Amino acid sequence: MTETYDTVVIGAGAMGSAAAYYLSRRGQSVLLLEQFELDHRLGSSYGYSRIIRYSYDHPEYVELMRDTFPLWFALQEALGETLYVQTGGIDFGPAGDESLLATIAAVKASGLSHELLSPEAAHRRFPQFRFADDFKVLYQSDSGFITASKAVLGHLKLARASGAVIKDNVAVHKIRVQSDSVDIETTDGTFAAGKLIITAGAWAKSLLLQASIDLPLAPLRCQLNFMAGADMLQYEAERCPVWIAHVGSLFPETVYGIPSHDGSGFKIAFHGGPAANHPSEISREPDAGNVESLRPFMRAHIPGIAAAPVRESRICLYTATPDEHFIVDTHPEFQHVVIGAGFSGHGFKFSTIIGKMLTDIALDGSTPHNDQLFKISRFLT
Repeated sequence: MTETYDTVVIGAGAMGSAAAYYLSRRGQSVLLLEQFELDHRLGSSYGYSRIIRYSYDHPEYVELMRDTFPLWFALQEALGETLYVQTGGIDFGPAGDESLLATIAAVKASGLSHELLSPEAAHRRFPQFRFADDFKVLYQSDSGFITASKAVLGHLKLARASGAVIKDNVAVHKIRVQSDSVDIETTDGTFAAGKLIITAGAWAKSLLLQASIDLPLAPLRCQLNFMAGADMLQYEAERCPVWIAHVGSLFPETVYGIPSHDGSGFKIAFHGGPAANHPSEISREPDAGNVESLRPFMRAHIPGIAAAPVRESRICLYTATPDEHFIVDTHPEFQHVVIGAGFSGHGFKFSTIIGKMLTDIALDGSTPHNDQLFKISRFLT
C-alpha cells in the first residue's frame, strides 16, 4: 500500500531536518527519509561545531545572516538548549588578499560592529595567534559556532513533535515525478506526495538525475582535525575565537578553525579537498599527511598547538557548486519539486533559514528572504 503525504523530504541532515521542522509547523503532513541512521557521520552535518558569522565576502550572505540569527535564537528557546556559542571571530591574512578585502568591505557596508586590528594589537588580544607584519585582522564579536549534531537532532525532535514522520535507514530507489505529484520507491515501500524537497547532500546529484536534471554538484573529501595539547585552556571556547585564515596565496587552501569545547579538541582544517564523482568513491580513512600539511601553518600562526597530538581526525563531505553559492530553488520543469543542494562547505550556519526558505518555496512559490544567488537558472544557460 502506498502511503501519501503532503510533502516528502529526502535527506535528514542539516537542511532536511530544518525543512521538516518548518513544514510540520505549517500543518503539512511530512515524511522525512534518511538512507542512513540519524546523525550519521557519512555526510556533511555530523559533529561538534560549525562556524556561524556575519563576516562574509558577499553582501547577500551578510544580509541573509541577519535573518538567520533570530531563527537560531527561536530554535534554542523552543528546545531549551544552547545551540549557538558566541566566541567572537577573526579573519586574517595578507593585507592584499582579495577574499579578506572583500570580507572587510562587506562587513563595513553592512554597518555591523567590527574592529580592524593591527598584527600587534590582534596578538595582544588573542595571544594564541601570531600574525605576520603585513597581515590585516578583522574582528567581529557576533561570530561563534553552532553545535552541529545538536542542531540537527533539535530540528528533528521538534519536527516529530509537530507530527512529522521520520524514517531512517530507508534508501530511495526511484523517484517518479508526475505533473502534480511524486512517487518515491524505497527500501520501506512506496510513498506519494504532492510536493518533494530534495536535501540529500553529496547524494543529491544522482537523485536529481532521476528527476531529469543534471546539476554541477561535486562531492569533496574534506578532513577535520581536532588537536589536543597538554595545555588546552587558551584554546577553549571561553578564551579563543573562531577564525578564518585567508592564506590561499601561502598555503594550498584557506585554513579555518574552531576552539575546543566539551572535550572536542581544537578544530583545524583546510576549506576544501579533492573531488569525487560520487560519495561511494571517497575514502573515509583519515590521512595523516593532511595534518602534517597543516603544521607549517600552525607553527607560523598558532605555535602553541603546532606540535600537539591529534585527538581525532574524520572525513566530512562538502558538496560544491562551481561558484560555491547554494542551490535553493524549484525544479525548472516541476514546480512541486524543490531543491536544496550545493552548500559548498559554508551552508550549515544557514541551515535553519534554508529549511524555512525551502518550505516557503514549496508552499508559497517564493520566499521573503533574498535567494537571488541561489537560482538554478545560472547553471542552465
